Amino acid sequence: MRVVPGGIYGHQSPALLTRGHFPHFLESAHGCRIRDVDGNEYIDFMCAYGPMVVGYGNAEVESAAAEQRARCDTGNLPSPVFVELAERFVSLTPGSAWATFGKNGSDVCTWAIAIARKATGRDIVVKVDGAYHGVHDWCNAIRHGFLESDRAAIRSFPWNDLDALSRLFADAPSAIAAVIITPFRHDVFADLEMAAPGFLEGVREITERYGATMIVDDVRAGFRLHIGGSTQLWGVTPDLLAYSKALANGYPLSALVGCERLRQAAGEVFVTGSFFTQSVPLRAALATLDVLEKTDAIARIDRAGRRFTDGLCAQAALANLEVTVSGPPAIPFMTFVGDTKFRMSRAFAGACADHGVFLHPTHNWFVSAAHSDADIDAALAATEPAFHAVAKR
Repeated sequence: MRVVPGGIYGHQSPALLTRGHFPHFLESAHGCRIRDVDGNEYIDFMCAYGPMVVGYGNAEVESAAAEQRARCDTGNLPSPVFVELAERFVSLTPGSAWATFGKNGSDVCTWAIAIARKATGRDIVVKVDGAYHGVHDWCNAIRHGFLESDRAAIRSFPWNDLDALSRLFADAPSAIAAVIITPFRHDVFADLEMAAPGFLEGVREITERYGATMIVDDVRAGFRLHIGGSTQLWGVTPDLLAYSKALANGYPLSALVGCERLRQAAGEVFVTGSFFTQSVPLRAALATLDVLEKTDAIARIDRAGRRFTDGLCAQAALANLEVTVSGPPAIPFMTFVGDTKFRMSRAFAGACADHGVFLHPTHNWFVSAAHSDADIDAALAATEPAFHAVAKR
């Protein structure tokens, strides 16, 4: 804290973890395991808060990145891989006609609403109550330093409540530019909540009826649920799809994929960044997509997540503890029933860390393709005594 204001900032701050149990700095990582500066090793179920989808140091991804780095990374102009990756996205993503790139999820979510406003000539953007879409002025969850006027054109409605969304449109039928939504609800300090039957389909129908843009923020879930965008699991194709996190297996990259109708607006909205055309992350993304497709990684991640969460539920029951496991198996979360202050969750996560498993007490977890059956079994061997430690409190 002497040289960094507030210490380690943002959602990766150790202050959010169980004090006295978790490390503050990591020294190395490989596969699904991380090692701190004191030499302690952990089976990691945070995956760098999502980016590591095929495992730390994946040989194919690192080889492709190294090859591109030897040619050029950041230059005056983009490399051909810029176009290669855009073409790959268009081929993978139903309903898409173009793709553009940034560095963070915040970049592309904000870019998406600007494109929607330009295309529709409208101002209002609708989001779900409490949903996280980054740290820019219109959506930052902590308001320090931001003006309330930054949110003057933002409206919200409850998750899974199509009637409330319909009322917003009925009150302003020609003023809403877009609805931005996640594939499932993944607010911090809460159980994850899947879409009710017909909810995502209803959002699609309402936006089409009123000429608004449907934006899916797939920053957190992208490439863990479906290779063509997470809402394809529900048969829903948005107008704009925002990616980051798992896109390049740890290299800094985000992407916005859009339909033909929004091509002109996307070309007219000015956005840039010193490193937006950086070539190494683009090449890493292509390699990551290769690994995901040829190894059936998304299905393997799902199986690993089910194996882990099924094991946790069985262990909790044996310890006479009632838990709720929520979210898709690839992005699960577990809470203790009645533990509204997350005291039991913090005790559990701390005990897991003491036994070599890295889980977050208040943020959803992530499973990667590097989590083998042996890794899951080893993790469950560590979580079992953690449950018993909580039961004795």
